Amino acid sequence: MAKKQFKAESKRLLDLMINSIYTHREIFLRELISNASDAIDKLAYRALTDESVGLNRSDFAITLSADKENGTLTVSDNGIGMSREEMEENLGTIAHSGSLGFKQEMEKKEDIDIIGQFGVGFYSAFMVAEKVTVISKKFGSDEAWKWESTGADGYTITPCEREAAGTDVIMTLKKDTEDEKYSEYLSEYRIRSLVRKYSDYIRYPIRMEVETTRPTEETKDSDKPEYETVREWQTLNSMVPVWQKNKKDVTEEEYDSFYREKFYDFEKPLSVIHLSVEGAVTYKALLYIPAKAPYDFYTKDYKAGLQLYSSGVLIMENCADLLPEHFRFVRGVVDTQDLSLNISREMLQHTRELKFIANNLEKKIKAELEKMLENDREKYEKFYAAFGRQLKFGVVSEFGAHKELLQDLIEFYSDKEQKLVTLKEYCAAMPESQKHIYFAAGSSVEHLAKLPQTAMLRERGFDVLLLTEQVDEFIPQTLQKYEEHEFRNILTDDLDLATDEEKKAAEEKAEAFKDCLTFMKDTLGDKVKEVRVSTDLGGHAVTMVPDGGMSFEMEKYFHALDPKSDYHCGRILEVNAEHPLLQRLQKCVQDDAETAKKLTELLYAQGLLMANLPLEDPTAYSDLVCELIG
Repeated sequence: MAKKQFKAESKRLLDLMINSIYTHREIFLRELISNASDAIDKLAYRALTDESVGLNRSDFAITLSADKENGTLTVSDNGIGMSREEMEENLGTIAHSGSLGFKQEMEKKEDIDIIGQFGVGFYSAFMVAEKVTVISKKFGSDEAWKWESTGADGYTITPCEREAAGTDVIMTLKKDTEDEKYSEYLSEYRIRSLVRKYSDYIRYPIRMEVETTRPTEETKDSDKPEYETVREWQTLNSMVPVWQKNKKDVTEEEYDSFYREKFYDFEKPLSVIHLSVEGAVTYKALLYIPAKAPYDFYTKDYKAGLQLYSSGVLIMENCADLLPEHFRFVRGVVDTQDLSLNISREMLQHTRELKFIANNLEKKIKAELEKMLENDREKYEKFYAAFGRQLKFGVVSEFGAHKELLQDLIEFYSDKEQKLVTLKEYCAAMPESQKHIYFAAGSSVEHLAKLPQTAMLRERGFDVLLLTEQVDEFIPQTLQKYEEHEFRNILTDDLDLATDEEKKAAEEKAEAFKDCLTFMKDTLGDKVKEVRVSTDLGGHAVTMVPDGGMSFEMEKYFHALDPKSDYHCGRILEVNAEHPLLQRLQKCVQDDAETAKKLTELLYAQGLLMANLPLEDPTAYSDLVCELIG
């Protein structure tokens, strides 16, 4: 029989289908199973009104058969089947979707969930098969037909035999090459894994005869049973996903079990968000907030995003567009029919529907975190230890676009409370006389708590937020203020705490100490940008503060990223003019210039130590201390 030619520029178009549309060869099994599910849907729908069908929902199934000897993989269904004309139309005309036509017709009457819409999924079989044979019998017909093709050179349709209605897609797999192992698709393990990955929630059982072991009949009740290898039919898919169930019908154990199995996390999630939304965009979602961060979470290798399903079929493993970057720690699934997919069903079109879902999920996640913060602080602290840094990144990213969304979720260590507090809690505890939010940035809480400025504010009854993560310093700059309270860096900003009398006294001291300050600056040269008197040092002689908004820790951070970086904080040496050592220095400036220089170098080194900066020459410093106290 002469071969018929494909329609619609077949050779070029079919070559495109086979080689260009799909990025992963393994996708072919998903497409064929989805087609089989659609075929069953059509007959199942008919069975609702036609008693002659004689089948209940439990009678429908998809069957997979692997023949290693002949190198064939078969996908069978007992669905509606195809007539000769439908074979011609559906398989001989590329991009004609019988499922889409059926769906459009049925939507005039009622909603019906059909997976296929493009009519190209069938041709994905040619990615792995050198020949594809389709045997089909239309329900209600006595005739069966065989469609056969080796690819773009065309196809044949001939009469054949099939006992019942339905369709068999028989793929004769290509021969293995050095680069491609097509025979892997005959492996029971590989088939099972692909079904679980892409088609686990197809609503009809996907069955396959598999090899397994079991105790022999004679020894099954003994203490030492003997085992035999047998073949038995097993259902490979779960069929009904947790997210499709009513929330009140799902137990905590079911949520946890699904999470562990799906996301390979042995620790229970901290929280579960189960959504079923109907309206302009209809979707179901099951989201989890993990208890700990994956080992690679803060690396570029981590793949964020939710699993995206369309009618129970996996479309994308990690759909990042459904999650904002600041909530990238969330794991879960979204199932919807309302998103526009590309022709391969592997990628999304960026549509209004996608944005709607993403925005709604963002609000739900924030609300869940706020609820956890308010009602279960211990659980929230566990979450924050794992993912707090990500929330902080979210505040400062995109020039603060999300700061108002996230500012009530972030926490900092409180010097007064000796624990993490939110900005809301900090402001609520402020004394009436306090106008600003005070903070200090450094390498550790212990170091920052001992700073003279921290001690001075503590004595006044003011709290100081101790910022110890590198991202922390950018947050006050991004927020600028919270609840009308501006942020103040206690190391660089004018705290403006002195009374008019104290300010006047400080000016007089500075004027009286002017010659000594000049001497110190001349001695230290470019090591410091300025030497000045400070009234905030308490009983300390000296401290070193950065010039500008960045801390010394940030300077270290930039140099760790790029050792050749020319970023340097200007160094300002602040001195306590009333300290005995500074009084001695002032006297030596007049009477003993050499000793005055040594005392200046000593004070400079002490300033470095106070700021947790490395000494330029520790040996020289040690010798200098010994010389001056000897």
